[in-house]
Amino acid sequence: MTAASAKVKKKQSSGGWFDTPPRKLVPLDADDARQELADLAEAARDGGLPRLAKLLAGKSAAANFLGAVFDLSPFMRDCARRQPEILDRLLDLSIDDRLATILQAIRKCCVGAEVSEASLMKDLRTLKTEAHFLIALADLAGEATTERTVRRLSDLADACVGAAVDFLLGDADSQGKLKLPDPKRPATGSGWIILGMGKLGAHELNFSSDIDLIVFVDPHAPAIPDPFESVDLFAKLTRRLVRILQDRTEHGYVFRTDLRLRPDPGSTPLAIPVEAALNYYEGRGQNWERAAMIKARPVAGDIKAGEAFLKELQPYVWRKYMDYAAIADVHSIKRQIHAHRGHGEIAVKGHNVKLGRGGIREIEFFVQTQQLIAGGRFRELRGRETVPMLGELASHGWITADARDALAAQYWFLRSVEHAIQMVADEQTHTLPEDDEGIERIARILGFASGEEFATAFRKSLQLVERHYAALFETAPQLSGDVGNLVFTGDVDDPDTLQTLANLGFQRPSDICRVIRGWHFGRYRATQSAEARERLTELTPALLGAFGQTKRADEALLRFDEFLAGLPAGIQLFSLLQSNPALLKLLATIMGTAPRLAAIITRRPHVFDGLLDPLLLSELPDRAYLAGRLSAFLDSAVLYEDILDRLRIFAAEQKFLIGVRLLTGSIDAARAGTAFSDLADLTIGSALDAVSAEFAVRHGKVPGGRAVILGMGKLGSRELTAGSDVDLILLYDHDEDADESDGEKPMAPSHYYSRLTQRLIAAVSAPTAEGVLYELDLRLRPSGNKGPVATHFSAFSKYQRNDAWTWEHMALTRARPVAGDPGLVDVLEEEIEAILALPRDRVKLAREAADMRALIEKEKPPHDKWDLKLIPGGLIDLEFIAQCAVLAGQVSGKQRTTSTQEILARLAPEIADAHVRQELVEAHALFSALTQMIRLCLTGAFEPDDVPPGLSDLLLGTTDLPDFRVLEAHVQETARKVRSDFDLLLRGKQ
Repeated sequence: MTAASAKVKKKQSSGGWFDTPPRKLVPLDADDARQELADLAEAARDGGLPRLAKLLAGKSAAANFLGAVFDLSPFMRDCARRQPEILDRLLDLSIDDRLATILQAIRKCCVGAEVSEASLMKDLRTLKTEAHFLIALADLAGEATTERTVRRLSDLADACVGAAVDFLLGDADSQGKLKLPDPKRPATGSGWIILGMGKLGAHELNFSSDIDLIVFVDPHAPAIPDPFESVDLFAKLTRRLVRILQDRTEHGYVFRTDLRLRPDPGSTPLAIPVEAALNYYEGRGQNWERAAMIKARPVAGDIKAGEAFLKELQPYVWRKYMDYAAIADVHSIKRQIHAHRGHGEIAVKGHNVKLGRGGIREIEFFVQTQQLIAGGRFRELRGRETVPMLGELASHGWITADARDALAAQYWFLRSVEHAIQMVADEQTHTLPEDDEGIERIARILGFASGEEFATAFRKSLQLVERHYAALFETAPQLSGDVGNLVFTGDVDDPDTLQTLANLGFQRPSDICRVIRGWHFGRYRATQSAEARERLTELTPALLGAFGQTKRADEALLRFDEFLAGLPAGIQLFSLLQSNPALLKLLATIMGTAPRLAAIITRRPHVFDGLLDPLLLSELPDRAYLAGRLSAFLDSAVLYEDILDRLRIFAAEQKFLIGVRLLTGSIDAARAGTAFSDLADLTIGSALDAVSAEFAVRHGKVPGGRAVILGMGKLGSRELTAGSDVDLILLYDHDEDADESDGEKPMAPSHYYSRLTQRLIAAVSAPTAEGVLYELDLRLRPSGNKGPVATHFSAFSKYQRNDAWTWEHMALTRARPVAGDPGLVDVLEEEIEAILALPRDRVKLAREAADMRALIEKEKPPHDKWDLKLIPGGLIDLEFIAQCAVLAGQVSGKQRTTSTQEILARLAPEIADAHVRQELVEAHALFSALTQMIRLCLTGAFEPDDVPPGLSDLLLGTTDLPDFRVLEAHVQETARKVRSDFDLLLRGKQ
């Protein structure tokens, strides 16, 4: 696992597991650990387990270890509380012996006339939970290496899938739908092929992983009486298989199951005929599918037929000649994997161990690309497992021994970190916590003395992986050797240069030649000096290569040309890009895939300076970070107009930099939404302060006067995107006897705050030379556009309590004070909570919300199936579910939140079980992530038939899906599930 557990203790199969003391774990809180032991000891006594109670109540290494485990892992603690007999058995058995017994029981639980689907589901869940607990316990104790842990988890998944498949085949046979050659061995000759993909296929399953399966059927198998009915039959069996494995019941779930890696998932059945699959792969198969098939392994069903299928597929996966073009294609499709260079220290908090810089995926991709290149000629390089293949690559000279040893060690280290993250709460996450306590917890699970010690080791690991990964692609041969002619002198196009540009990916080579000749003619300020033109000449091949890789090369270069036209000077930029390939690649990515960001730096070239900060991609743009930067930026500003201009400059730059972080994967979509919202809070709050101070110079202040800005919509729920406008309400209060302000030109309070608000609107949204701070929308105030722009607090309260419509109360669930007088903020928050807590007729509320949704659907139908906000089952459905739950008092937890996703996660169990909650949360995360990236990159509508390839890759990277068709099918299936949940929760439809 780590340096702290390098000496793995191998326990004997004889005697109890507790006979050999486990390694020492240190709890976060020793008192909590002791209390956990005491509670469990009492439960053991109550459950008739006196020996276990004695162990837990005593002072021993084993008891101390268990106390630390329960303190560090709520999942392990809850498992032990529910089933203390799991631990009691270890007084007589080793974990190895017990796991062997469990696997045997899993294989047998599908056998017998008395077995039903319900009993099988219960047995699988109970046995899997115990095995899961024991595998984790052995890992935490240092008994099992991470390598052994992933093998155990994979064997467990194989057994569970196999048992479910055998039961379903037997059931189909008993109904006369199949004629199994050997009912005692149902899978033999059944023709039902279950391939395990990814980590399951490679025997490398992680602790809380879903399992990727592809299902095929051989219609001519002996068990199938009617080949023409086979696809429909096995599609239904596959649907039942998924339900048996992943539906959450009172006993939990077995494994989340994902079938989206099958060919063309949006239009193919769940079980695909073998011949159709072979035709697809040979005729239309993508390179990412070749890479995926490296790890494919028959895990259940007709194993012999599965092996025959994979053998047939070998010529497609393993091509005879080295295929660098294919590798380049795989690399471009997997755009979430970046060879980052020169971007400063990697942040530990919030780092994605799987997909982030220097993460697990980079090691896996490192191995797979080399396998694709060389596996066609060397059969030894066709293995599924990552670390053994590193050894084979080294022995055949494809990588150095140093790369093999370093990447193997770091692979298992990062896998152990991944397991530690997942062991905390059995969540399918790969992201480290963002708080100090969370990092400390992970460090202690892994046996480190402190969070700092872990962070140091973790950074070193990521940097080492990153270095080897980047070197792989730096040293890979060019697709066509030398770049070719690039001659831009004179005024006539060089034919060889036109061909070179076409080869690089430019559609209009002659137009590109004319643009580049303009650079060399010194028509822009940035290229007027001879030195600047020399630097640009040296940079041009790399520049064209980088733009060519964006797949919209012409558009990217023309945007760069606009950017160049606005630069005051060029030498520094050209030198920087020449010495920093990663920055050049980032600039090309922005120009080629993100027109919105490109427009920002084209209009404001100084914004590009922010990219030069070496800490840009390692610092989280949280509220404290942004507040500190804003304070420093406003420090020397005194004049009113100067403050407002600086706010516009700061907001534009930070929006751009938050967008760059999202584009490069250094932050995820959720954190980007929070950052965009924090930025709006801070800059609009500063604008209110500036406007209030300037207004008071002439009009004074209202006695006791105070104002607060109430953020609504996506600002209130902290889900702003790069292109969001901002929904606000300005509320004010003052002394009861205040008649007018005390300035040179006094005003009545209502007039004063209306004029103040109009000034604020102008300050924030009026276009100036520095652009617009935010587009404002104040239509959510009482009485909408007909009412005053500023609302007295008491009038707001009275309206909300007595006159507001249901939709206005729904909107209020997302309301959040974002700036203004702290005292009024507190009063407002209390009042909003009181209004939201008013008693309501839940049936009437649900009916009115459903009617509103139907009206929206009728009057404002979705533009297309990618209109993620308006599609049936889209963001509006999710928001309505959350808002109605808040108003109906059906959200657990005392702390109020405006976050839609958090509300969905906290829906009361009586209206949504854990499975529904998870579905809704995952749907909101998916739609929000896609929306963030689309709004970041595009200024207009998303056209699915004309998706820029670069944006397509970014969307795939955001969702960790391999192909746009897979993503499209996933979006549609997710929306279908959300609409089903919406109908159940708000329309009462089953």
